[in-house]
Amino acid sequence: MYTPAFTIRTDEEGGLRSLRIAGRLTLADGRALWAQLCAAVTTGVAVVDLRDVQMIDGGVAAILLAATNGKVRIDGASGEVERLLRLYACAKGSEGPPVVTASRGILVQVGDNAVEFGRELQRNLAFVGDLGAGLAAFVRRPQSVHFSDLLYLMERAGADGLPIIAVINFLIGMILGLQGAIQLHRFGADTFIANLVGLAVVRELAPLMTAIIVAGRSGASYAAELGTMTVNEEVDALRTIGQDPQRFLVLPRVLALCVVVPLLTAFGDLLGCCGGAFIAMIKLDISPTAYFSQLQRSVELSDVISGLIKSIAFAGLIGLVACQRGLATRGGALGVGRSTTSAVVLVLFGLVALDAIFTLIFSLLSF
Repeated sequence: MYTPAFTIRTDEEGGLRSLRIAGRLTLADGRALWAQLCAAVTTGVAVVDLRDVQMIDGGVAAILLAATNGKVRIDGASGEVERLLRLYACAKGSEGPPVVTASRGILVQVGDNAVEFGRELQRNLAFVGDLGAGLAAFVRRPQSVHFSDLLYLMERAGADGLPIIAVINFLIGMILGLQGAIQLHRFGADTFIANLVGLAVVRELAPLMTAIIVAGRSGASYAAELGTMTVNEEVDALRTIGQDPQRFLVLPRVLALCVVVPLLTAFGDLLGCCGGAFIAMIKLDISPTAYFSQLQRSVELSDVISGLIKSIAFAGLIGLVACQRGLATRGGALGVGRSTTSAVVLVLFGLVALDAIFTLIFSLLSF
């Protein structure tokens, strides 16, 4: 026997008749809801109270707007219910019935934020679980990962970013060299400018600045691409035909970054040291031979390797966060914009935090 998942009762207070609906409204109950709404409207109901409605879908939103037909006020809508009604009212091409939102106290807002935080945590854990399953499948069957676009992804993240990587790291080396030259010249330690620039660039600045540029270019691009695919239901289509989005979309992008970012970092190391050499020549009259000889004595292979290890970790962070935010996109074009913004912000914060952790670990290992 069919039992609706909602209840309807008619109240009358101060000569104003209202229809109070409670429960969960889905299109499966649309026929019963339509009949009761039409009957209530013809009997002079002035308000449809939705404060006790927990959830509605798009079909029910259309039914509510069509049954009230702009003659009956919809009251008490909040959260997703309110947003869906306003969305369908706009799609209808008119202002629709006045939707009066329910007043929300501070405790209600705190509760809603806590629920949203829980949902976000659940989505993140689901992404980590899916990623783990995808990695396990990749280990068992490497051919199951979609590698056909890997070279294209590497070109976009690597070769296309070389000019900006070169300019930024060269300028960073110049700035660091100029600031150091002013102080070192006061103490007659001009040749140690190679130590200052070389160690700072190789250990810290080149990996971090390169990762920040890659985050702004490739990270934002990945989040926007996957976000657009998600809202256009292309990711759902992949699942329908039996393709795992983790292996089809996420792993190739993360792998491409893990390959090209260390190469870009090594390129940035070279350009940053050249920027310091340029300042040493024009500011301190140090020959390139003397500068690079001192650089060779001060910078060890372990310093270069530590920077490259950081760059690999930075690449993994950029790819995973950007892809996670893209796959978690909800809400059309506005949602894509929000996902892209949050991806860049989270990646930048994560890069600085991860760099601090690596610096602390390497400093402890050096003693």
